[in-house]
Amino acid sequence: MSNRINGYSSNEPLTPLTGSTGGAAATGKTPSTAGAAASAAPAPAAAPTSTVDTATFTGPAITLQKLSEAVANAPVVNTQKVATVKQSVQNGTYQVDSGRVADKLIQFETGLN
Repeated sequence: MSNRINGYSSNEPLTPLTGSTGGAAATGKTPSTAGAAASAAPAPAAAPTSTVDTATFTGPAITLQKLSEAVANAPVVNTQKVATVKQSVQNGTYQVDSGRVADKLIQFETGLN
């Protein structure tokens, strides 16, 4: 069974990850020498090296990230509209358009099918 990844173009350059410790082989070792190194006596501790992991994001991924941030930062409630409607209700001037309510109910119900 194979999994297909949509939106991936094989023409896009791949950026290799460096400094990853997710594999079984030791850093800087090839798979053929890693087994031999593991069975040999422990090597003296090497000085730590600085490695940098890099990743490249596609245009759609960047756009999705920006949209996600915009939605997260958007207010949940339009406080100005709530205040206006609240004032209208308190004053007794709020008018309900029954035709519009009926149209919206019908539109909602037909959208469920």
